[in-house]
This record gives sequence, C-alpha cells and structure tokens, in this order.
Amino acid sequence: MTATTISHWIGGTRSPGGSDRHGDVFNPATGSVSATVPFATSSEVDAAVAVAAEAFLSWRDVSLSRRTEIMFRFRELLSAHKDDLAAAVTAEHGKVLSDAAGEVQRGIENVEFACGAPHLLKGSMSHQVATRVDVHSLLQPLGVVAGISPFNFPAMVPLWMFPNALVCGNTFVLKPSEKDPSASVLMAELLTEAGLPDGVFNVVHGDKEAVDALLVNPTVQAVSFVGSTPIARYIYETGTSHGKRVQALGGAKNHMVVLPDADLGMAADAAVSAAYGSAGERCMAISVVLAVGDVADPLVAAIAERARAVRIGPGTDADSEMGPLVTREHRDKVASYLPAASEAGARLVLDGREQSFDGDGFFLGVSIIDDVTTDMDCYRDEIFGPVLAVVRVPDFDAAMAVLEDNPYGNGTAIFTRDGGAARRFVDEVPVGMVGVNVPVPVPVAAYSFGGWGDSLFGDSHMYGPEGLAFYTRSKVVTSRWPDPSTSTVDLGFPQSR
Repeated sequence: MTATTISHWIGGTRSPGGSDRHGDVFNPATGSVSATVPFATSSEVDAAVAVAAEAFLSWRDVSLSRRTEIMFRFRELLSAHKDDLAAAVTAEHGKVLSDAAGEVQRGIENVEFACGAPHLLKGSMSHQVATRVDVHSLLQPLGVVAGISPFNFPAMVPLWMFPNALVCGNTFVLKPSEKDPSASVLMAELLTEAGLPDGVFNVVHGDKEAVDALLVNPTVQAVSFVGSTPIARYIYETGTSHGKRVQALGGAKNHMVVLPDADLGMAADAAVSAAYGSAGERCMAISVVLAVGDVADPLVAAIAERARAVRIGPGTDADSEMGPLVTREHRDKVASYLPAASEAGARLVLDGREQSFDGDGFFLGVSIIDDVTTDMDCYRDEIFGPVLAVVRVPDFDAAMAVLEDNPYGNGTAIFTRDGGAARRFVDEVPVGMVGVNVPVPVPVAAYSFGGWGDSLFGDSHMYGPEGLAFYTRSKVVTSRWPDPSTSTVDLGFPQSR
C-alpha cells in the first residue's frame, strides 16, 4: 500500500474515520514513519458493528454453497497476491520476505480448511428415537463476531479467525495491530473482489479504546484474541463479563528439551531457526533450551557457531535471514534483558548489542544466555525477541520438573532418538502443542492451535474444528409426527403399518 494514511474498511469501502487521534506506522528497517493510521473512537467502532449487524440479516441466509464459493475465490486471490501481502508484512513488521511469504501460506491453509464447510457444518439426525419422534441438530451462526490480532503475524492470525467465522454465516469486525495494519485492509479488498457482500467483513484500527468498544458492545457475540498473557486475561475477563464467547490466546515461554542421544546438528539447527526466525517475535518461538546432562557443552557450542552466521538486515534484502524488531521501544526492552542476566549470574555467550548496524533501523543481534536459572527474569519473562536462554539440567526428570513448574503451556519440543522418552514426554508434558524433533509444532489447519496454562484463557483453541465450533451454536430439534394411519390426506399408497 502506498497511501500515507491507512483507512478503516467499513461497509465494503475505505473509510478515513473522524477521530483526531492516530498512530505512526514505521518501517522497522529504516526507523522512518511510512504511514499513519487513525484510531477509531468507541462511537466509530459501534457504527462499524452496526454495519456488520445489518449485513448479518442477509448473510446468514446465503446458502452454504455460495459462502464456500466465495471462500474458494478468496483463496485463489490470496495465492495470486501472496507477494503483495508478504511485502506489506515485511514493510511494517520487518520480518524477512521468506518469513512473510511463509506466514501468508500458512494463513491460506486455514482458508482451504474453511472451504470444507459443506462437510464440516453438517448436523446430525436420529430417526424414530421414540414412536414417530425424530431428533436432529443443526449449527447456526452467532451474529456479529470480532477479532483482535497481534503485530507479529498481521496476515496469518486474522486468517485463523475470519474465514471460519464468515463461512459459518457470521459477520466480522477485525481490529488489527496498529503497528502493521496494511495487510488487513488488503485482505478486505480481496474479500470484496471475491464477491463478499458489503458489510460482512470490516476493519477498524485503533488502540485500547477500540478494543474496549468491541468488548462491551452488546451486538458483538464473540471475540477472538491473540497476544500477550496480561492482555489476554483482560480480554477474557472483560468480554465474558459482558456475556460474550471469548477465545483469548496469551503469551508463551517455549522450551526445547535436548537429550544426550539427540542428533546434535539437527538440534542446533532447530534451535537457531526456532529462536531467531522472525527475530523471535512469535508466540511459538523457542526461547529456552533445556540441555540435559552431557549434551550441554557441545550443544551450546554448536548453537553459537550457527547463530554467529545468521545474516541480519532489511527484510527486503534477499540475503537477510533475520530482520529488525517491530519498534525501537521493543528493541530496547529486549536488549535490556542482556545486562540484567549477566548481573544475575548468567553467562552471555553471544551479546546482540555488540553487533552494529547502519542506519536507524530497529536491529538487534542474536543473543545466547547460558547458565540460566529459573528464578532469573530472562527465564520468567516472555522476552519476545532474538534471545535464547540455556538452562542446564541433569536428567530427563529434571527437565520435566522445569516444564511442569512453568506457568506457560503453549508449545514445546523434545529432540531425541529414544522413542520411549519421546512417548513419555508427549503423554506427560503439560503443554498444548508438542513437537518431537520438530522445534515449532504449529498444528496444520485441520487441527486447532492453542496452549495450556497462562497461554490460554477460556477453553476454545483457534482455527480448525474448534474454530468452527466457536463461531457456531448448536440447536437440537425434536419432532413428533402424526400416525400416518390416521391421516386424512390421500398419500396415494396403503397406510398400513
């Protein structure tokens, strides 16, 4: 997008909004302001919800085959414009183009899942449960639903939400991150091109005022959220207290357990890609390696060797493997954990502050902190940056104890050749998404995404089967029919039993 002001999208068209408040959108690679985005007032949010409510009156009656047809068209348009979406993500988030393209592709997979709605939304039927009594169930849309998405995946996370919501017959209001809002408006344009009626999908930009307006508006029936744990808790408590369904996915502190029998090269490669991909700004990033027993020294050396070779630069540079962080403030906060860890007694194997970069971009080098203990801030806090902590433990049971004590339960992984250890890990670890020799175990679209503990508020995971269930409610119909032998209507055949 080349516009200097990124508009809302309401009723099938761009809307500049009337608020006198706005935010700056930066190019993280240069540190310069690339656009501004208006912050919607609560009354503007209410107006967008009213547009969605009006559109719902007709959209809910559109046939399932027609809704699915629109999703198929949207899927083709996303594929055709994948490079445009990836460029928008890179320009405002900073991640390298290959990461951005991968994000878009994972989002497209969720659209493909939504295209299966004619099968997935089938109800059930029980014939003759009692004499001349039948029972059947059906799934119906909720009405107006809302999504509040984070900055780190401005294309993929909204695609976790609205394709399922729309194909189920709901209308949608999206509040994307104000840090990188362009991808959402671009997807709104593609939905319109795909044939989605005006008002069915809307985008409002803003900050806490816009979020609160969605949470308290009585017309909004459900809210989906992905973000940090404190905000997820707030979203869940506020939304549910106003009678809404809420799925609120929070933060993470994902551990990768490496046993002494693991393939050392595979584990080291996985740690680097999982810790520093997207500059560590993802809720499924590996931020802690639990090095078990004698594997610790060679593992840390292998990770450090690979980490030193990570090429850091603008996301648009084809040679870059890691881009900048999203804002200057966030970059500085991430960097502040490094001297604090050293003061607490940890050892800085790599210090990202020592790497210099040209220009004013929000860059930070990769960091490794060894000899971390679980009482240190660099272990307890979700840093959300290119910082990898190494906690050394003597054995498998000690590693499990660390995982059981951690309040987050989003994702984890184990690297081992031992099938018995892997099976026990999968069975016992208190985490919602588990990888075996897979460092970032994000489920494919046919499953659902969500953690345990402080990584999830509510009981509904995102996308997949649980996503469809979240955006529908079941209705059960019990019917009794007259005895056909007593019917006064000539059915044209003998009415014997």
